[in-house]
Amino acid sequence: MTMFGDGLDQAVQKAFTRPAPKSAGARMRYLVKQLGGTRAVAQMLRISQRTVERYVKDQIKKPRPDLAGRLEREVNKRWQPQIRAKAREKAATTTGIVIDARARMGYTAPIGSTDQDRIRHLTVALPPHHAARLFDAQEQGAGDAQLQEIAAEALKEVYFQDGGRRAGSLEEVRFTDIEHLEFGL
Repeated sequence: MTMFGDGLDQAVQKAFTRPAPKSAGARMRYLVKQLGGTRAVAQMLRISQRTVERYVKDQIKKPRPDLAGRLEREVNKRWQPQIRAKAREKAATTTGIVIDARARMGYTAPIGSTDQDRIRHLTVALPPHHAARLFDAQEQGAGDAQLQEIAAEALKEVYFQDGGRRAGSLEEVRFTDIEHLEFGL
């Protein structure tokens, strides 16, 4: 998927109360139950219906690496939807989200200021309205570039401008060459 989208998903997954199924058979049985049949699972995973049935009966235990990745991704996407929704809502209304990033950051500002891009390692708590913007954009299918832009605007407001107390003439923040990115709720 994307660096930002996956990061947001991983942050929400930390709120799960139970671990997702680990074995291929358990994951396949969960998907069959969720989608209502082996045919739908087979079409989603791009494998035969008979192969799905074999996984359900534990006749096949070890999937190919590409199938294992798709299987894990689909199970995690559907696992504990109510807890996922509550975690997103809590972050978007009360607690906010923490972004931990090591990336090249710079900004556009009036002449005479130092606006040189440099590698920074920031751990910044973003207020709830920024978390809401990130989660809303992700739900609407925003790509990595759009999520990166929203995160850069949030860092501009919270870190560089300190909520309006400094750098009021700052125009734009560049957030590129991302080495590390992690979100926390």
